[in-house]
Amino acid sequence: MPRREYARFEARIDRTDRAGADATAEVRARSARGLRAGADAGGSVSTTAATPVGSDRSLVDYAKSLDCIHCGLCLRTCPTYQLTGVESSSPRGRIHLMRAVAEGRANADADFAEEMDFCLLCRHCESACPAGVRFGEMMEHTRGALAATRPQSLRTRFLRWLGFRVALPHRFALSLAAAGMRAAQSTGLWPAIARPFAPREAGLEHFPKVPSWAERRALPRSTPARGERVGAVAMLEGCVMPQLYGRVNRATVASLAALGFDVHVPAGQTCCGSLHAHNGDVEGARALAKRTIDAFDGELPLVVNSAGCGSHLRALHHLFEPSDPWHARAAALAKRVRDYSEIAATRIATAQGSAAGALAGPLAYDDPCHLCHGQQIRSQPRVLLDAACRAAGIARVELPDSESCCGSAGIYSVLRPADSQAILDVKLATLARSGARTLVTANPGCQLQWEQGIARAGLDVRVLHVAEVVERAFGAGVSAAAPRPRP
Repeated sequence: MPRREYARFEARIDRTDRAGADATAEVRARSARGLRAGADAGGSVSTTAATPVGSDRSLVDYAKSLDCIHCGLCLRTCPTYQLTGVESSSPRGRIHLMRAVAEGRANADADFAEEMDFCLLCRHCESACPAGVRFGEMMEHTRGALAATRPQSLRTRFLRWLGFRVALPHRFALSLAAAGMRAAQSTGLWPAIARPFAPREAGLEHFPKVPSWAERRALPRSTPARGERVGAVAMLEGCVMPQLYGRVNRATVASLAALGFDVHVPAGQTCCGSLHAHNGDVEGARALAKRTIDAFDGELPLVVNSAGCGSHLRALHHLFEPSDPWHARAAALAKRVRDYSEIAATRIATAQGSAAGALAGPLAYDDPCHLCHGQQIRSQPRVLLDAACRAAGIARVELPDSESCCGSAGIYSVLRPADSQAILDVKLATLARSGARTLVTANPGCQLQWEQGIARAGLDVRVLHVAEVVERAFGAGVSAAAPRPRP
């Protein structure tokens, strides 16, 4: 967004704050009176009843917006606020805008939509918020409503249809696209072919080479545990992961089997719908949620090695109304979701072996947003990496502000490459100062973002997934010791 538009938005926020203070107080009072009256009458209480009469309820989850206490602790965590210094580009500012639209004090115009799109949905603000504001859910609601109501260009509609309805839900289409991309990269035609689908600033010349078919082939439906069997898990194979990071999926299966788990990869699964939900395609997200629920029907823990997918699946039931039968099934699946690091960390103490030379040190870990903020998982990856570093005889260094966003944010890095790269540049400078030669993450989007940024910066750093590090450090070196109980 141009600087003059930010300034205009800043002034708009100030006017909204001054003009809306009394209106907000009145709405809160009216909401409280309505809730008391409903309770006194013995009826059910609906939080959506707090939306002011005459406003557009479909655009904003108004009840959730009232949870914000305006403390401002979210400001320092927000990458777009840090980038611009503009209040409307912060979580607090966006909530002000949502509330103003819901109360009829502002229009859901192009500027409003732009500010909603500018957000990375990293959810760092949720970790800092003392009031428990569910900002991610609010943003998904608003983006979904905007996508359904605002006009879109023919090109945008076509690209959304091609990506969300044709490619991501279908394994064959994804495989065909990956094969075509590999051929284009091999012949040097890739930048020219990809240019109509992404801005020039996307840096497609640094896009990692699509792996061979051997790496992209489907995982075995079942892989038995090696050595002592301690349990069984199901695994999400994903959509983009098999095409770009098949080696990560194979390292996930190999390391879990080495740690004593039977690994089952059910048929019928592709995309979980995370990218759809984050980008306003709620209908597509629901359809893929139903397919995922059917594919993973059962009682086995569901292991996910993609932080974004795991965060989405843990909240899958929010896509459905409580009265919808799919809500209960989605909630049951959500309870079984486990990040790879959660499962592996329960057994890593039994791993034995010397892996000198398998990893280049020092090693640094960057927390994926949807793992540390979306799922509150921080210690387990570090437990695994510390064990791997000991086996490899290298040091692990902590990156300052490792929980800040790298700028990937699903397809954000493609749609808004300049903003995405500006956010990553700060972290690249930190990585360079750390002296690390291996950068570890736990999400394919982050892995892709780091690989492109490191190539652009000319750094001598290898990017690996946590599962790759564990597999390299230990391989089959797992003792027959009894499994540790799950904490």
